[in-house]
Amino acid sequence: MGKKVLMKGNEAIGEAAITAGCRHFFGYPITPQSELPAYLAKRMPQEGGVFLQGESEVASVNMVYGASSAGVRVMTSSSSPGVSLKQEGISYMVGAELPALVCNVQRAGPGLGTIQPAQSDYFQATKGGGHGDYNIIVLSPSSVQEIVDMVRMAFDLADTYRNPCMLLTDGMLGQLMEPVDFGDYKPMVFEKPWALTGCKGRPKNTVTSIYIQPERMEEHNLKLQKKFAAIREKEQRWEELSLSDDTEILVVAHGTMARIVKSAMKEAQEQGVKVGVIRPITVWPFPEKAFRNLRNIQTVLVVEMSAGQMLEDVKLSINGRLPVHFFGRMGGMVPTVEQILSQIMSLRKSPAKL
Repeated sequence: MGKKVLMKGNEAIGEAAITAGCRHFFGYPITPQSELPAYLAKRMPQEGGVFLQGESEVASVNMVYGASSAGVRVMTSSSSPGVSLKQEGISYMVGAELPALVCNVQRAGPGLGTIQPAQSDYFQATKGGGHGDYNIIVLSPSSVQEIVDMVRMAFDLADTYRNPCMLLTDGMLGQLMEPVDFGDYKPMVFEKPWALTGCKGRPKNTVTSIYIQPERMEEHNLKLQKKFAAIREKEQRWEELSLSDDTEILVVAHGTMARIVKSAMKEAQEQGVKVGVIRPITVWPFPEKAFRNLRNIQTVLVVEMSAGQMLEDVKLSINGRLPVHFFGRMGGMVPTVEQILSQIMSLRKSPAKL
């Protein structure tokens, strides 16, 4: 496009996928992500691509498996309950080492819950939501522009590691309209000699996640674990704001919540509080490296739209060196700037309070 355009977050996911070379979408509608399949139902045919609404989430994710097996860039999207239904297929794709993009525009649960935004799928996304020992790379954008950038990044990471990659956003960011710049991006090209493209003139390829012999299955698992270790080492991403040697209070938040935390940080700083922010960009791998050298910080506050899920990863990264506190809202309720500022001011008076 080459110029800024005003787009809704859900629509930006679709356009970014097209600019990344994705021409195959399989999904099933669910609020609050339905603008995304609606957008791609119009755009994919214009680009010579395939848009297909499956009869269910399970059918859709298995169509993604098939298209990825053929070596094409492919994606699906849903919202929390729908992503739960897709977990079997995601596990199969990890086992078969198939790249794909999965977008989760989160809503509050558990169960059918509500269509309001939440961050309560963190465990599902980062701890392996399906069966088996596995991980997928999970990116958490906090603006519509970052949605565009991270969709492209997600496709590249998925192809680099032959592993599904998830864009973990929420109903607020999906519905938010902001100006975005698609720039002059050209998608990376990956050779895929493993793909099922017809075997005339070459040995047959096999794409599978089933190995009946336990020795062979363990060998395959060890190969996957080696890949996950490499991702954990190379792909940790985060943003730091106002972290210096005199920062006293650290606030940690990701995605939409990080936007609100930044506003609270600025108001606290105007009142003389030395507060900084770490925003995980990859929530798997979690950026534990960001927490290794925290000088003079007295206390840590984690803010989420959940009961405290990323909180566990922050505590593991801090490893008992600092008190870690939590503030969150659930059920579609969003912590406000005023509420977070109140938590910060309370910790300033009593930084070791548990």
